[in-house]
Amino acid sequence: MSKRPADPANGSVPAARQVPMRDFSRSLPMSLLRAREAVMRQFRPSLREHGLTEQQWRILRALAAIEAVEVTELARTAFLLGPSLSRILRDLEARNLIERKTAKADQRRSMVSISKEGVKLMAAVAPTSEAIYAEITRRFGARKLAELQEMLGELEHSLAGLRSADDTLAEG
Repeated sequence: MSKRPADPANGSVPAARQVPMRDFSRSLPMSLLRAREAVMRQFRPSLREHGLTEQQWRILRALAAIEAVEVTELARTAFLLGPSLSRILRDLEARNLIERKTAKADQRRSMVSISKEGVKLMAAVAPTSEAIYAEITRRFGARKLAELQEMLGELEHSLAGLRSADDTLAEG
């Protein structure tokens, strides 16, 4: 005796099952977010101990890798929206962790760099941060972690040429 398929119209199938999509738990964005959360959960206590948010730490890390950068480029590098970045920079500047200067080429733009105080704070956070990386590496495996970072880089590179919905909307 064959079973009749459930009739979505009469509500016999949960609404989510009516949508022809992969299971939510297998969604790539959700898998990436869960992995990011698992990683950041390890770092947050140390950042809090030093009075830093994740975004502030991201900015300091980005600035430590370069001499100075224009604010809009910093927003792109750190994956932060302009209004959020402005607030974060104001807070970091008030704590003397960064320095802002007007760009020589364009007086309307400002350049941001990490200050000596910012470098000192990073040096204070670095040992704990590196210990956390070592524990993540120990648990996950150095080879697997290197492969994961390589694969994530490849994923990012392979999707770089795709037009996003944001691009399409901007043209419309």
